[in-house]
Amino acid sequence: MRFVIIGAGRVGLRTARVLRDEGHQVTLVELDRDRVERAREAGFEVVHGDGSLEDVLSEAGIEDADGLGALTSDLNVNFAACSIAKHHRTWTVLRVDEDYREEVYEKYADEVDEVVYPERLGAIGAKNALLGGSIHAIADVAQHLQVVLMTVTEQSPMRGYTIEEVALPANSRIVAFGKADEPMGLPLSDDSLEVGDRLAVLADFDVLEEVRQLIVGETLAPEPEGGAA
Repeated sequence: MRFVIIGAGRVGLRTARVLRDEGHQVTLVELDRDRVERAREAGFEVVHGDGSLEDVLSEAGIEDADGLGALTSDLNVNFAACSIAKHHRTWTVLRVDEDYREEVYEKYADEVDEVVYPERLGAIGAKNALLGGSIHAIADVAQHLQVVLMTVTEQSPMRGYTIEEVALPANSRIVAFGKADEPMGLPLSDDSLEVGDRLAVLADFDVLEEVRQLIVGETLAPEPEGGAA
């Protein structure tokens, strides 16, 4: 998947690293020249410019991006970037600093797809928000090993199969299963996978994309409501 991240500071750069380590393509947008150089030295594609401007976002490839993470410390820049991305039907994640009041959060929550407090969630939380509602990282077990919660969708090729029939790639296994709106528990061989069911999968980063295609299907992040303006 392709992501555009606004801001190459602490939060943006860490989130970009997590996404890149899992095989995603990331383009950073940053106004500060020193941060631009640091990000480029780290091997990232970086567009030098103001992320609140449409021509800068176009240069970063917003038209073809699966998601945009507006992760600067400036709420106005973040919201402007998300507003532009929504015109391209791009999944949007807005950073809100922890010291903002609840009513400020509520004001912006309806205008974007996800709102994150990086001070609480860290890079993993921001990454989860960018990946959308059908897959969430629960824990990093080791450097290349992660427990991921996946939700079965209409596009899942395993929909209707039992746990026993699900043939996951090597270096991955199902560790918990739950029917939609029911608590999760140990997976049973005759549990069948239906839309909305959840599976916790322990997997190596190298096979996460293959596991995702089997359990979730091709559609990862839900489309934003409404049409493009």
